[in-house]
Amino acid sequence: MRHCAICGKGPSVGNNVSHANNKTKRRWNPNLQEVRAAIGGGVRRVLVCTRCIRSGHVRKTA
Repeated sequence: MRHCAICGKGPSVGNNVSHANNKTKRRWNPNLQEVRAAIGGGVRRVLVCTRCIRSGHVRKTA
């Protein structure tokens, strides 16, 4: 499964609910982006959620 490398955020599950109140399973996937980040003194490509990018938890490199 795809998870954020920083916060560990992954898919959450719930139900689609129709007008007739029929319920079927669905999932909400996190908005993950592959970024080049400075991690442990080197540069690596990691999957990070946009919340972590926006709040500055990951340092992007060019």
